[in-house]
Amino acid sequence: MRTLTVISAGLSNPSTTRQVADQIASAATAAVSARGETLQIQVLELRELVNDLGRALTTGMSSEALDAAKEMVSASDGLIVATPVFKASYSGLFKTFFDVLDQDALNGMPVIIAATAGTARHSLVLDFALRPLLTYMRAFVVPTGVFAATDDFGSEEGSLLDARVNRAAAELADQMVASASVGGLGGVTAAGQASRRRTGVDPAENLVPFSQLLRGHDGM
Repeated sequence: MRTLTVISAGLSNPSTTRQVADQIASAATAAVSARGETLQIQVLELRELVNDLGRALTTGMSSEALDAAKEMVSASDGLIVATPVFKASYSGLFKTFFDVLDQDALNGMPVIIAATAGTARHSLVLDFALRPLLTYMRAFVVPTGVFAATDDFGSEEGSLLDARVNRAAAELADQMVASASVGGLGGVTAAGQASRRRTGVDPAENLVPFSQLLRGHDGM
């Protein structure tokens, strides 16, 4: 069974951002099932971690809830990340979560990026903000991003949104199912390189095995 984690930075409840993320997750479930695999969906609502994130950013001290979120994300086989657009970019809440993640937390992770806003004028946020951020984190961002403006709901544009969602879901399913990854924190990335994910929660993750330290030495 593959695990897909939805990271939603929506602030309200219910949230349009969460609604779009759930639509993508449903399409991804169908796409993965069509490829002969089962998919487990788990959701991370960042608004529930506001205090934990603020404390971690200002003091460097994490919490049990934030550590659990970090472990859940890094152990996933794929991600959907969705944020509302504030001031022409992702929200501060969204960015703060990725700021506190370990640099190796998303190595080789297949990801769909998504954003919501009141107008289509903000659609470039996908390629000028979200894609560079996730690429910097060494995730594999699928080619199709999903942007939803107010006009995309309850109108003819809705069918275009559905098409983007389905295309992105198919691209993600291809990566999750056909990837060479063996999954989780110790997995090999889709590129076939042994680039392990680290949560930053357990200090032992950064220890180099003694046998590796001695590699290449003849004992003289």
